[in-house]
Amino acid sequence: MSREDPDVIDSVEKAFRLLQSFSAERSAMTVSEAATATGLTRATARRILLTLERLGFAENDGRQFRLTAGVLRLGYGYLAALPFWEHAQPHMRALSDELRESSSMATLDGGEIVYVARVPASRSMTITLDVGSRLPAYPTSMGRVLLAALPPRELDSYLDSAELTGLTEHTITDPAKLRAELRRVAEQGFAVVDGEREEGVRSAAAPVRGSTGRVLAALNVSANAGRVSLDELRTRFVPRLLETADAITKDIAGLH
Repeated sequence: MSREDPDVIDSVEKAFRLLQSFSAERSAMTVSEAATATGLTRATARRILLTLERLGFAENDGRQFRLTAGVLRLGYGYLAALPFWEHAQPHMRALSDELRESSSMATLDGGEIVYVARVPASRSMTITLDVGSRLPAYPTSMGRVLLAALPPRELDSYLDSAELTGLTEHTITDPAKLRAELRRVAEQGFAVVDGEREEGVRSAAAPVRGSTGRVLAALNVSANAGRVSLDELRTRFVPRLLETADAITKDIAGLH
C-alpha cells in the first residue's frame, strides 16, 4: 500500500508508470533503461516487466522488452465505453467528405488532448494522427474547446502549471492571453487556431456535449493553410462543424 495514501497501491502505480514510459523514442528498453526512465529500482523494474510479459502486455528478446498489441485492450475498453464512439463516426465522415478535409474528435487528459476518433481527408496532410495520439491542449483548437469548458478552479490550476512553449511564432505562450482566448472560445462556442501548433495548419473545433450539457469531447476540422483561407474556415467550415457537433450531441442524448 502507498505510504502517502492508504487507498493507493504502490505496485500498481509503479506498473502504470513503467507502461507509460514506453514511447516512439523508447519502443524497446532493457531493465536498466526502464529503471532509469521511471526512477524505479532495477529490481522493481525487472519484476514489473516480467509480470507484464507473463500477462501478454510485453515481450522480451533476451535483452530488451517491448510492449505487445495486448496493451491495446486497455485503450479499447475506454473507447468502447464512450457514448459517442459509434454515433460520431457517420457524422464525422459526412463532414469530412463535404469539406474534403480531415475531422477528428478528442478528449482531455491532464494538459493533453487524446484523439478518440478520426476521419482522414482523401488528400494527404503534413501531419499524421491516429486514435490514441496525444497533443498539448493549449495550441490546438480541440484543446482550447476542452480547456474552456473546465471548472474555474481546474482551469486556474492548469494555467498556473502549464508550460506554454512557443511551437511556432504564432503560439500563444502568455497565460493571461490564453485565458482571454479561452474566455472568447467559451462565449462564441467554438475555437479557431491558425498555425499555433504547426505552421501552415488551420483548424476549428466545437464542443460535443452529453445529455446533462457537460462537454464530453471536442470535434474539429483541420486543413492546410494553402488550401483554406482563415475567412473560409470561419464562414464555411465553422457553421458545418457546429451543425455536426450538435447532431452528435443529439444522438448521444437519445441514448439516455
